[in-house]
Amino acid sequence: MNRNRKSLTEVLGTTDRDDIARQFDQAQAAAELVTLPRGTYRCRLVDGQLVESKTKTPGYQLAFAVVDGEHANRRVWHTCWLTPAALPMSKRDLAKIGITSLDMLELPLLQGLICEVKVIVRADDDGTERNRVQNFTVVDRIADPTADPDFGSPVPSPAPVTPPDAAPAANPAPARANGRFVSGQRVLPCVEPPAGGAT
Repeated sequence: MNRNRKSLTEVLGTTDRDDIARQFDQAQAAAELVTLPRGTYRCRLVDGQLVESKTKTPGYQLAFAVVDGEHANRRVWHTCWLTPAALPMSKRDLAKIGITSLDMLELPLLQGLICEVKVIVRADDDGTERNRVQNFTVVDRIADPTADPDFGSPVPSPAPVTPPDAAPAANPAPARANGRFVSGQRVLPCVEPPAGGAT
């Protein structure tokens, strides 16, 4: 027997033991997650972040949440790898969501993008099945992303692109939303999603 094992009291620290015990008793055990069946899903783009693979390959990972049907709230991920060989495909996919330069990868993601996501199932060498996003297309943009239950704060009113009394410019500058340019479109300010979320 390992005499250095910690007790539950030590692990919980200042957490209320009675409260966590009550939550434990009331919690329903989650079902085992299985891969999504192959198909096309209507999803909301919920996150985008810079990542590194186990072998230190840089990439930008997109997270999509299924918006309806029996698989609602399940997530699938797509990584745009930032290597010379992968850049043509990554640039194509990132342009779909308004990212047209490398510096834009550090800016907040445009919110409210709805995509048709084609999901396939791949098996690893050990037989483990995993979902893979084969491709996606942006099909809509929610005008008020806070209508989604994952958002907890209202969208601030957008600043006007052009003052009402100003004459239109000969070559108007593209609209800007939190540093992201979308040519010829007026876009709403970004609202950051809360930490966590369903998988």
